[in-house]
Amino acid sequence: MLPPQARVWKRPPRKPIETAAPQGTAAIPDLPDVTLILGGARSGKSRHAEAIIQALPRPWTYIATGQAFDDEMRERIAEHRRRRGDGWRTIEAPIDLPAALAEAGDTPVLVDCLTLWLTNLMLGGHGVPAAASAFEAALARRTAPTLLVGNEVGLGLVPETPLGRSFRDEAGRLNQRIAAKAGRVLFMVAGLPMTVK
Repeated sequence: MLPPQARVWKRPPRKPIETAAPQGTAAIPDLPDVTLILGGARSGKSRHAEAIIQALPRPWTYIATGQAFDDEMRERIAEHRRRRGDGWRTIEAPIDLPAALAEAGDTPVLVDCLTLWLTNLMLGGHGVPAAASAFEAALARRTAPTLLVGNEVGLGLVPETPLGRSFRDEAGRLNQRIAAKAGRVLFMVAGLPMTVK
């Protein structure tokens, strides 16, 4: 028998969730127009965003910003596609997110991810502030729920290179800008969502 101080506290039974939801997640009954989901690498951002969208009626639109330049990225993209399954329409949009949002029409949209979009903008020599303004305007025109996934990159070491530091700073500014206008902001830690806003 364990000594009293080593016994594990047992949680009382939880109340049932009032709304239907995919296994392992709770639906958000009052889903705002824009939800921003941030977190670190492999924190469960995409999986959680997919579960939220899948609690809504089909069809769903997935706007992919990643580009398959190497085998590792090709495998990541394939993994995401396998996990999503049927019911999703995919729009590839490494640069022009406003056009992709317009193409999605009035379907629920998941944009994955803003950080890769920012990478594409910076490496392609596109103006980040102008692109972010156009993206915000496109979000404001949306009539269906939009979930945005992005990485929180400012919690680690200071990058060694000027480009790395510039990217970290731009990512932080973009996240702040979108979070200020989003109806809900979640932060993922070890697969668990924390409500920030």
